[in-house]
Amino acid sequence: MGKLDGKVAIVTGASRGIGKSIAELFAVEGAKVVAVARTIEEGSHQLEGSLNRTIEEIKAAGGEATAVACDVSTYENCKEMVASARAAYGPIDVLVNNAALTYFIPIAQYPVNRWLRSLAVNFNAPFYLSQLVLEDMIERKGGAIVNISSGAAIGPGRGPYSGPPQRGGTLYGAEKAALERFTQGLAQEVYEYGITVGCFSPSQVVPTPGVVFHGLMEGRTEADAEKPETMAQAALLFATEPLDKVTGRVTYSQQILKEFGWVKDARGHGIEHPGSGYSQI
Repeated sequence: MGKLDGKVAIVTGASRGIGKSIAELFAVEGAKVVAVARTIEEGSHQLEGSLNRTIEEIKAAGGEATAVACDVSTYENCKEMVASARAAYGPIDVLVNNAALTYFIPIAQYPVNRWLRSLAVNFNAPFYLSQLVLEDMIERKGGAIVNISSGAAIGPGRGPYSGPPQRGGTLYGAEKAALERFTQGLAQEVYEYGITVGCFSPSQVVPTPGVVFHGLMEGRTEADAEKPETMAQAALLFATEPLDKVTGRVTYSQQILKEFGWVKDARGHGIEHPGSGYSQI
């Protein structure tokens, strides 16, 4: 018996990295997985990974999954994707909002079109998709929405400042901080329907293809890194633990896995040093 037997799960950003690992683990645990991303074919994106590869690996392991190409930055695209997911497997039980987009540009030079596109993917899309799947979850009195945040939500604090500024991550951090507040507000709104809404970030940097491409592993050692599989375990925890134990939680992958006894050792955000303000509420 898997923890997600008979459940239908949508995982965005599932062509590579964290999303791919979540999709694979959910399938192992018995879910029918709708893997969502823009990259269908291997080699059509500058980064390694594709929906086709994700689906192939899930099916090779005996799981059930289907790919739906979608640019989640627009409501109409999200609406069509959720309709396709329902047509494939039925009502949605679990949504993982993992898709992300960022540009490492200082605010003084940030192009407005990129600002708006980043907001559309990182903040608008979780709203679009949550609203769309809530139609199923409210009617069925249950479900889980899992939002993936980032350590970027932890701001630099008040001045004076010394050393170089953060690498153009102000917008991304603001989006993730907003996602954390959105999580707790939505969790309260849908609590009466038995729907879990939670949010977590990596405790340590995850060396996904995107992270490596942007040079975010420079100067870091293997001990500083967290495997995508750890993030997948935390997503599974949020999707399967009882409502009152996890809904409204804003936390970190290793912190909550250790708290629930899913791992023995933990490092990084939430363990060795504080996280964002919302993780303390």
